[in-house]
Amino acid sequence: MSGDEAYFAAALTAFALSALLCAATIPLLRRLKARQTVLGYVEKHAAKSGTPTMGGIAFLLASAIVTFAFVRSRTARVAAAVMLGYGLLGFLDDAIKVVLKRNLGLKAYQKIIGQAGIAAIAVAYGMTGQGDGTLAHVPFTDISVDLGYWYIPLAALAYVATVNAVNLTDGLDGLAAGTGSVYFAVFGVICAMTEAAGGGDGEIALFSFALSAALVAFLWFNSHPAKVFMGDTGSLALGGAAAAVAVMSHNIFLIPLVGIMYVVSCISVIVQVVSFKTRGRRVFAMAPFHHHLEYKGVGESKIVAWYTIITAAAGTIALFSAAAGV
Repeated sequence: MSGDEAYFAAALTAFALSALLCAATIPLLRRLKARQTVLGYVEKHAAKSGTPTMGGIAFLLASAIVTFAFVRSRTARVAAAVMLGYGLLGFLDDAIKVVLKRNLGLKAYQKIIGQAGIAAIAVAYGMTGQGDGTLAHVPFTDISVDLGYWYIPLAALAYVATVNAVNLTDGLDGLAAGTGSVYFAVFGVICAMTEAAGGGDGEIALFSFALSAALVAFLWFNSHPAKVFMGDTGSLALGGAAAAVAVMSHNIFLIPLVGIMYVVSCISVIVQVVSFKTRGRRVFAMAPFHHHLEYKGVGESKIVAWYTIITAAAGTIALFSAAAGV
């Protein structure tokens, strides 16, 4: 099977499996009363309280099963394992929320410890098990630099920051899944280009395409009005996978570009908190920024469309950047 055929087969299989798992999981989540409790200050989302959550299990399992079935690359499998590790952390967070019927699960320090622990394992693999794991491509050039020991703090920051940024972006129906499907499709193409040029990222490309397709299937159920939420089970896992495919394909510097809307979510929260703490004033009606847009009267579906389109545009720029380096 050629590379293109393998990518297509993996994506198609992941899409079908994710759709089937979604269809089977949603009734089960209802029976288990695994329902979302919406934060009280998000008044516009009050009607969503009670929607089944933890639906991210479907696309995580689908993409992981396809990856482990199709690939032989240890690096691609480690990337999938990192995704599942963050997914397990999110599952624990969601489970606490469901059992205690509240929106707060794990404490902040518990999340950070868990996120940092998984990041440490991923970074250790890059340093010792991947071979050329500390290399990083410089965008818009054909230059690669060896980060050396700088890889440790940069990669660790990439994992923890991306996980939290994606988690913050998961605030509207289809938002994290929509932007994520584009993000992983872009990295799939970048890694496929590198593979075609002899760079050996083909199986990371396969993982990326499988996860992108699984997210598209999930969107069938998660788009507005959502029948299921991915929960932290899905959003933390997506953040871990987003960092893993970039770091392990040596494209760590492309994360802020392709993940530009994740950056917007993160920065808007930081600006809001700093402004309120130092000046007693808010910059946005509500943070993250997608909630600000919502409170200004922009429809939920339109915000999702804007975020997805901007991600696609930034991803196109990233593809030109990658083309310059192969």
